[in-house]
Amino acid sequence: MDRARPLPSRRRILKGAALAALPYALPDSRAGAQSQAVDYPVAEWQSASSSNYTASDRPMEYSVDRVIIHVTQESYATTLSIFQNPQKNVSAHYLVRSADGHVAQCVHEADVAWHAGNWDYNTRSIGIEHEGWVDQPSYFTDALYEQSARLTAAICTRYGIPKDRAHILGHYQVPGTDHTDPGPNWDWGRYIRLVNFA
Repeated sequence: MDRARPLPSRRRILKGAALAALPYALPDSRAGAQSQAVDYPVAEWQSASSSNYTASDRPMEYSVDRVIIHVTQESYATTLSIFQNPQKNVSAHYLVRSADGHVAQCVHEADVAWHAGNWDYNTRSIGIEHEGWVDQPSYFTDALYEQSARLTAAICTRYGIPKDRAHILGHYQVPGTDHTDPGPNWDWGRYIRLVNFA
C-alpha cells in the first residue's frame, strides 16, 4: 500500500458525497417554463403545442429572410393558452407582453411556426406576436416597442436580414391574408429606428 499520498480527510469525503448528491437533491431551477433552450437569451420558454407548428431544421431546410410583426387581439395569457391548445393550429415564435416587454419564446426558430397564414411566408420568417388590440394603441407601450425591437434586431443579425421595412413586415402584408395587424396605430417609423439602434 502506497502511503506517499495522504488519505482524504473525513470532511473532504463527506463534502464530495454531498456535492455528488446535489443535482438529485435539489429541484432543477429551470424546470417548467425554462426547461427548453431558447434562441433569444432573455426569453422565457413557453412551448406551443407540437400540433401547432412544423418541426424543421431552418435555416438548412428553409432560409429565413424576414420577420413578421403581429398583434394578438388577445391578452398575453390567453395567447399562450391558444398556442398551447393542440386544436388551434396556430403559433408564433415569440410573444411580447405589453406591460413590461417580457418576451416568451413558444416555437424554436429552427421550426416553422404557423403565424402568417401563408406556407411560403411561414417557412421563411420568424413571427413575433405582441399583446394588444389593433384599435387600442395604449397596448403599444415603450417597453413593448423597445423589447420587441431588441428581439427583432437580434433575429436580423443572426440571419443576415436587413433591418428595413422590406424585410420586417406587418401581418397585413402577407399575400392572401385577411388580417390587418399590427394596424394603423403601430408606429413603424419608431419601430424600425429602434431596431436599427438596438
